[in-house]
Amino acid sequence: MLPFLLIIVVFYFLLLRPQQKKQQTWQKMLAAIKPGDRVTTTGGIRGMVMSIKEDVILLRIPPDNLKIEVVKSAIASVTQDEAK
Repeated sequence: MLPFLLIIVVFYFLLLRPQQKKQQTWQKMLAAIKPGDRVTTTGGIRGMVMSIKEDVILLRIPPDNLKIEVVKSAIASVTQDEAK
């Protein structure tokens, strides 16, 4: 019985715990998004946040300033615009 419990504990600390931390970090990142931030979606689309609704974000995509709506959960990373 002890080896089985040891395997479960190792499994938790090596696989489950890091994934939970990564999920929490990602949730905090999504909650901190504000208009003006530059984001990259999971599909590789980069744009600037124009507005935020409950679960939808309106992005402006250069160079033609296209506006698209993406689901909040599709945001992979956020970077503030350092150039301006």
